[in-house]
Amino acid sequence: MEEIRRVAEAYYKHLPEKDKKVLKNKFNAMDKNGDKQISRREYMEYFKKGKAKGFNQKRIFRALDKDKNRSLNFEEAKVLFYIMESGRAIICMSCKKFMAGAYFSCSQCFFSDGAKKSTFDICCDCYGGKKFTHHGDAIFCDNYTLLCQSRSSALAAPAETRSSALRAIEMIVGITNIAGSLGCIIM
Repeated sequence: MEEIRRVAEAYYKHLPEKDKKVLKNKFNAMDKNGDKQISRREYMEYFKKGKAKGFNQKRIFRALDKDKNRSLNFEEAKVLFYIMESGRAIICMSCKKFMAGAYFSCSQCFFSDGAKKSTFDICCDCYGGKKFTHHGDAIFCDNYTLLCQSRSSALAAPAETRSSALRAIEMIVGITNIAGSLGCIIM
């Protein structure tokens, strides 16, 4: 989780002031009693209203609560906002643990032609300990390897389809929103 905290802080530092203000407003919307802390109750109520699917897990809240005081201050909430925008809220399909770092995905599900709406992602402990069930011919790769394979495949594509393939990869890894906010060029 520390790595995600560092990434979130780096992204935040490069956000335009108007986007920082949007995040502060989101924080204030969650902080119903105005005490500059988001309690677990405030957090759960916010996400029960459908603000972002999958975030209403207590495990995510506990992972975000760096100082373990059972509430989120703005610094801790910045990590939440980064996770929401980047698509990094990935839960192990086996043990249901929030995965903050490396994880494994079924490559067939990852590269499917759209027949499936999600991938089959599992934490390192479940993969290493064979604590999961999935289709018998599944080939698993870690998330970094899948990203590298995706980019390599796109670059190997014919020139006329290469840019659309790279755009699809940007969407798959959830970078489009953050890159657009920061004015980054992905390549």
